Amino acid sequence: MPTRETLTSAALALLCLGAPVPSYGQGGKVAVPIALDASTPIALTNARILWVEYRGRKALKLAPREGHERDQDQEMVAVLTGSDFRNGVIEVDVAGARRSGYSTTGDSTGFKGFIGISFRVRGDSAERFYLRPENSRLNDQLFRNRSTQYEADPGFQWQRLRQERPGVYESYADLEPGGWTNMKIEVAGTKARLFVNGASQPSLVVNDLRLGEGGGKIALWARISSEAYFSNLRVAATP
Repeated sequence: MPTRETLTSAALALLCLGAPVPSYGQGGKVAVPIALDASTPIALTNARILWVEYRGRKALKLAPREGHERDQDQEMVAVLTGSDFRNGVIEVDVAGARRSGYSTTGDSTGFKGFIGISFRVRGDSAERFYLRPENSRLNDQLFRNRSTQYEADPGFQWQRLRQERPGVYESYADLEPGGWTNMKIEVAGTKARLFVNGASQPSLVVNDLRLGEGGGKIALWARISSEAYFSNLRVAATP
């Protein structure tokens, strides 16, 4: 069963370091950094947070709880309980790859570092865009076309969406496993678009967010088999 806890830590003084280049949400609203400090509550599920140096920058690492490093089928979630997001833009840098000790198979049976962002989180409900970086470098084009994906909890996991509408909720993007990747998610009503690494065109477009309109929290998300790092989180929320 998932376990939840709340983390507040002075060590997590600031997730967005330095002076980021401003990005603009709908209506030209500037995306502002989300600061994490001793007063910032984070609700964790199946996870703990480590503050680390990774590839030249400070990062938030979403890691399994101690003693659960080899669990197989769990999600690690860090909900920013002070966030409030309905429409707008979420931008974040992520780095994901499979953790040591999991399958190294180069086909569909291997674990491939699922990492992303959930939004409009309300209890057990959430919309989500995530990346599968190792898919991007496989030889099989079928699996390469599953490098970015969308799903929604409850009831609309990628398996169901793929079966009902093949290829609609996933796409190819050029990703480096373990490397920093910029994700920008634009949300308006029942539509959302995912942009990767500053591209002018979206990698994935969802015209029918399965949970409809509404508001909720923002969460950092990864599968437990993943090395998961987050940095430079910025949000431009609009009504």
